[in-house]
Formats: sequence, C-alpha cells, structure tokens
Amino acid sequence: MSLELRQVSLRVDAATHIHPTSLALLAGGFNTLLGETLAGKTTLLRLMAGLVKPTAGEVWFGGRDVTGVAVQQRRVSMVYQQFINYPNLSVFANIASPLKVAGVPTPELKQRVGRIAEMLRLSALLDRKPSELSGGQQQRTALARALVKDADLVLLDEPLANLDYKLREALRDELPRLFADRGCTVVYATTEPAEALLLGGHVATMHEGRVTQFGLCTSVYREPHDLTSARVFSDPPINVATAHKVGGEVQLAEGVRWPAPPALRALPDGDITVALRPHHVRPLPPGAADASHPSSGGGANGGVPVAGRVLICEISGSESVVHFALAGTTWVSLAHGVQSRVLGQEARFVLDVARCLYFDAAGRRVAA
Repeated sequence: MSLELRQVSLRVDAATHIHPTSLALLAGGFNTLLGETLAGKTTLLRLMAGLVKPTAGEVWFGGRDVTGVAVQQRRVSMVYQQFINYPNLSVFANIASPLKVAGVPTPELKQRVGRIAEMLRLSALLDRKPSELSGGQQQRTALARALVKDADLVLLDEPLANLDYKLREALRDELPRLFADRGCTVVYATTEPAEALLLGGHVATMHEGRVTQFGLCTSVYREPHDLTSARVFSDPPINVATAHKVGGEVQLAEGVRWPAPPALRALPDGDITVALRPHHVRPLPPGAADASHPSSGGGANGGVPVAGRVLICEISGSESVVHFALAGTTWVSLAHGVQSRVLGQEARFVLDVARCLYFDAAGRRVAA
C-alpha cells in the first residue's frame, strides 16, 4: 500500500519539529530517511505510524486518510534503535506476540516464528528470556517481532545500530530482499550515507525537520538538487569551497584552475560554490611525478594537482583520511590503503574535477 504525507507538519509549543512536508512513497517499496541525529527522522516515522498526530496536514495510507486513526487500528510495525521486548516472555513468545493477538493458528504461528528466528540467528535462543541475551540478541528479537507480523507498513528506526559489524552487514544485504515479495511499504531511518546506498530503493534526505530531496537513491547521491542534500549524503563531509567563474574557467586558488563545464560557461562571471566528495580527492605518493603542474591547470575530464598542509591523518588499515589546508579552507581526502602523511608538512593531491558539483549563491545545484 502507498503512503503519502500531504503538507504534514508538527509543532510542539513554539518549536517546529517537522516543517510542512509532502512525500509519496511507492507501495511495496523500500525507502530510506537519511539525515544526521536530530534531523527529524524519528519524528517523521512516528507521524507515519500514527503515534503522533500532525499539527497540520494529512497522512494517507492505501488511498485512505488515516490522520486520526489510532496506531492500534493500523497494520504497522516499528522497530527502534533501542530494543524493546517483553521481559517476562521468552524469545519465542516475544516474537509470536503479534501473531497471538491476531489469532493466527498455532501451527502457522510456529512455522512463521521458526522461519524468522532462523534468518536472524535466534533459533538456539527461543527459550531464553531477554535478560539472558546480549544487546545485539535483544535487538534481533525486537526486529524479528516486527518482521513476523507481516504488516502493511514497516518502520525501522536505525534498527541495526546496536548489532555487531558482521551481523549488521549481513542484514543490510538481506533486508531489501526480505521485503521484496511481501508487498509492504518499508521506511528505514539511518544516519549513514553508505548504508542508504547499500539498501538502495528510494531515499529522502532530511535536515533540520525538512525533507530536502526525494528520489532513487543513486540519483539523489549523484545529482543532489542543492548543497544541503549533497552534504547530508556524504561521509566524510563533502569538501565545499568558494571558487570564481572567470570566462571559461573555474579558479579555486592561485594557480589552481580548470575548464568550466558547459552549464557554468553560460553564467555571468563571479563566485560559485564547488563541492567534491573526499574519495574524489586522490593523494599523490611522495616523490611521484605530476601529470601536470598546478600552475598549468587541468582538464575538465581529468585531475587537477594541488598542494596543501597536512592537518590530520587517520589510518584505519583499509582506508586513510587526510585533512589538509587548501585555498583558505580544510579539505578531506579519502583513499584506500595506508596513506601516511606528516602533520604540518605539505602533501600533494589530485582533485578529480570531472566529479565536481557546482552550486549558485542560493545553494541550488548548477547542472554540469
């Protein structure tokens, strides 16, 4: 069933938690709410569920206005980051509780609980009480209870945040496939851009109680409508700097320039905002020969070499993050492997300017 928010907003006293929001989620689709903590994701989920009534606007589900319908009268399941289980019931009874309320026959109930328990690796724990489980096991129990219900609307509020790394990765792959043939609408909230990309489907980027963009996940990532959406969809933070459009060139700093893309050439000369994701800033090995010198510029389809003073160097083993000063601001490079650099010394990088995003003074993207 489709879910539609029509100019929904929420105010508490003088504070606006959700600004007027219109959003239409496709029936049977997988949808992600992506935004930082306090962006409004949980509040929007609660409005969708009927746990909170909007100050204004309407919530439609399955072609029906359900704005005033109590959550108990809706076929909805919700899982929070902080697990919630019945402490006096076994794992089996916790998972089976919504099926018992719905009057599902015992043989079918056992079959459905067994299937979900096996998928979430809970089969050996069905006789235990929540107090005997680890935090990750308790969260899997809460997730299993939501999945076994076969609700029309499933709302997942960062449900994998408390799980161990391997199980989280496995469930990220499994969740979209799990819901693919159920016909329910799924809304998944996360703070992690990488998780949104892995889950796929549609994504709504959120910032300070507003949905800034909604569409296919890969499209929103590659073609953000504005600078806010681009920032929401980048971790580490996207590099943002003021540059100058002069004739047919983009000038970032003295000696750092490249040909302007066609869409920019039609604009009047002046300041523009350039944004480039960290993995499009490639470190050059010490002593490596440049393909070109910074003063010579670079091609719109190639890389532009730059030099900057190293501020921070973080090495995780599989990836390296280097922060460096360039053109009066701090830039970030994200690269595979060990990229060790000496703090305070100059290091060289290549900007993949073909991947640059350009924004006008109002923060709207200028299509390249």
